[in-house]
Amino acid sequence: MNKDLLDGRLLFAIPKKGRLHDKCLELLSGADIQFRRANRLDVCLVMNHPIALVFLPAADIPSFVGNGDVDLGITGHDVILEAKMQDQVTEIYRLGFGKCALQVQTPENGPLKSVEDLAGKRVVTSFDVIAGAYFAKVDERLNLTGDNKTKIQYVGGSVEAACALGLADGIVDLVESGDTMRAVGLHAIATVLQTEAVLIKSNVPHRAHHAPLIDLIASRIAGVVAAGKFVVCEYNIHRQSISQATTITPGRRAPTISPLEEEGWVAVSSMVEKKSIANTMDQLVKIGAEDIMVFNLDNCRV
Repeated sequence: MNKDLLDGRLLFAIPKKGRLHDKCLELLSGADIQFRRANRLDVCLVMNHPIALVFLPAADIPSFVGNGDVDLGITGHDVILEAKMQDQVTEIYRLGFGKCALQVQTPENGPLKSVEDLAGKRVVTSFDVIAGAYFAKVDERLNLTGDNKTKIQYVGGSVEAACALGLADGIVDLVESGDTMRAVGLHAIATVLQTEAVLIKSNVPHRAHHAPLIDLIASRIAGVVAAGKFVVCEYNIHRQSISQATTITPGRRAPTISPLEEEGWVAVSSMVEKKSIANTMDQLVKIGAEDIMVFNLDNCRV
């Protein structure tokens, strides 16, 4: 692509593949960031905003954003820490997808049942920076020095096979459901950190004039994320039960309450967390609510 086409555009880095890629595309669609990506091209122009999307490996995005080479990016919280870029970027929002745990795992049938048991032995990981810092604290606490310290070895993939191959006594790796680890006979003995996808911006931006556009895009993305967390719950309730009803559905600020034509009844509309809506409906039924309806949100600003 001709570099002149990028002049004046905000550069937004997106993972080019992997566990975050598809969810990022859904997020961009929800935020009305319209683009067409030609096959095999890693840069494309947004059609309805002065933005260019740059598709990069997720592991590279913290450095590109932190150094100010691109203005915005989406990557994993764990990737930022592994790249040692936490002081160079600001996490604007946690995005609610790509959630997993970075865990210490050992053979389930083996003798190592705690981090203290594993300390001083061999640990294989793709996260040698984070794992190294974690076990350095463990070693210090246990007064392990010199050759007695935990040995951290980096591998680029298939970390879960290291113990079975005799390369390690334990591993540190990302775990989503835990199925893969259980399949190879491993179990978690500690969680190093919880991680998920985050929207980040540079602390040393090279294009300060993009600040209003960054705020606009961040606001839109926050709206899409919030829309995924909440539903609108509407129902009718007798006026004498309003106090109980609004305790169950307080809304984000306050519920909307409107009188009905039938005397003594009101309609209530409130935002409710999607994960708790089933229990909320059960509670509303118990206090006499009728005509309970739930609506999904495509987008919002909250």
